[in-house]
Amino acid sequence: MSESEPEGSTRKLPTLDKQTPQGMSQSASTAAYTPGGDRTAEDGSGRPARRFWSSRRVPAGIVALVCVAGTGLLLYDVAAVRAGRPAMLWRRRLADELATRPLDDPWIIGGASAAMAVGIWLFVLAVTPGLRALLAMRRPAGDPAGVDVRAALDRAAAALVLRDRAVDVPGVQSARVDVGRRKVTARAVAHFRDLDEVRTDLDAVLAEGITELGLARQPSLAVHVRRPRKR
Repeated sequence: MSESEPEGSTRKLPTLDKQTPQGMSQSASTAAYTPGGDRTAEDGSGRPARRFWSSRRVPAGIVALVCVAGTGLLLYDVAAVRAGRPAMLWRRRLADELATRPLDDPWIIGGASAAMAVGIWLFVLAVTPGLRALLAMRRPAGDPAGVDVRAALDRAAAALVLRDRAVDVPGVQSARVDVGRRKVTARAVAHFRDLDEVRTDLDAVLAEGITELGLARQPSLAVHVRRPRKR
């Protein structure tokens, strides 16, 4: 597998000159497949496997810089006023605007909305794990006590592994696999064989591939198969 291959790219195979019969242009399977019967695995201690949490360095750094800059400027202005100097123009202007503008003023409403949006954004960042590109993997049940080792699989890497399995199925000309946290969607182009047979083989091969990925939460599987478009 090459790391330079983009997610969802396709591999071309020789195309047979075969006419597509009527009524066999597409075959799809959208039923959820649950490998192993249990969608949520447990780690060695019996607890449900947890997702990885992002450190949020960029948002935290931005908020810290804004707070430090605003607090430092305000403290400097307060110290200057205590020393007998006039307050800065921006603080006098802000105080006048807040004292004279009514609550239904568009600027007041816009400023309050912006502050609320920033607050909601920071709250969402605080309570959500992030790192949606990483899929938590199962932990062996025989881990030694006190050893906290966790592994994750990148969604792009999982998609490439499953796509390589899909294009090896006889009759598949090209394939694209999208891996989500809860669902894997495979779209294949079949240039020979019956579409239902190709879809059945893809269901089996991809289901086995998803199981062998060792994910803590087994995603469902949806397979779509069609004929190449006529030119």
